[in-house]
Amino acid sequence: MGYGFSPPKRDCKGRCLRVVLKSNIFIKMRIKPHVKLLTFRKNVVKVGLWKDGKILDLPEAYKAVFGAYEAPDFLYSMRKLIAVGEPALEIIRKIEAEARGPFYAPHEVVWEPPVQDPEKVLAVAVNYRSHGKEMGHEPPPRPYFFPKLPNALVGHERPIIKHRVVQKLDWEVELVVVIGRAGKYIDPERALDYVFGYTVGNDVSIRDWQYPATQYGFNWIWGKSMDTAAPVGPWIVTKDEVPDPNKLGLRLWVNGQLEQEGNTSDLIFNVQLLIHWASQGITLKPGDMIFTGTPPGVGYPKGKFLKGGDIVEAEVETVGLLRNYVIEE
Repeated sequence: MGYGFSPPKRDCKGRCLRVVLKSNIFIKMRIKPHVKLLTFRKNVVKVGLWKDGKILDLPEAYKAVFGAYEAPDFLYSMRKLIAVGEPALEIIRKIEAEARGPFYAPHEVVWEPPVQDPEKVLAVAVNYRSHGKEMGHEPPPRPYFFPKLPNALVGHERPIIKHRVVQKLDWEVELVVVIGRAGKYIDPERALDYVFGYTVGNDVSIRDWQYPATQYGFNWIWGKSMDTAAPVGPWIVTKDEVPDPNKLGLRLWVNGQLEQEGNTSDLIFNVQLLIHWASQGITLKPGDMIFTGTPPGVGYPKGKFLKGGDIVEAEVETVGLLRNYVIEE
């Protein structure tokens, strides 16, 4: 028996009501309006605010609200905005309350990764027991991190390239943590203090390059970091809008067919522990991202892989829905 989900609608403007008929993970889910910050390009790259189904141009709105000739640098760089922290958010709240525009429709801009230039993007292998079982891997004794290189980042509504050397292109929906301030050797009890917010990620995996393992281990770079192998977006939801990141549903559809469903309550190492372990000997910095792992339902065990023309939609409860289109190189 299937789960009985309605596939996501393209025109729901972030407030889709979805009823789950046969799952104990959600009974009803509604993505409520939240503080959602995004990066977009319209001639130049800017930070925007998602509001009422449209994108508020924050630099132009700042100039209008404050009567300024120029907007601050952090409204052109999400990483800088995150580094400024609460003072920047206070300015954005004032802009949101007073600005009358300009607004853009989603199709009028190019969606960029919310953080275009993070110093680090870390991902973790086998962090759901059920996913480890389907892939034939035992859970590790501590988080097993690998890097996603910056060239892999791509935004919402942008293409995932199936490179000409790739045969087995796979999907993995994940909650992504965006670090808000620098820290090292972070205690789990204080880990969420270092979080700026959350976004949706798709840890696109190139299975015919990742596997088989060699005497040196898996081929993590080719298997996980070819161009466009790290879609993220569409925006960052600030951490105050997510009371508990360890109780969020995740789902992924390919061409409207539900392929993955899970909940972060099933994480082997929860968000706090991932931040703790990621900061051992490594200084986490504002804008760094941590992919937290994927639930069961990836294509590899089913012998199903992405091809040109496929539409991939990854959703995390409360955070948002990330949509990408597969193209052949």
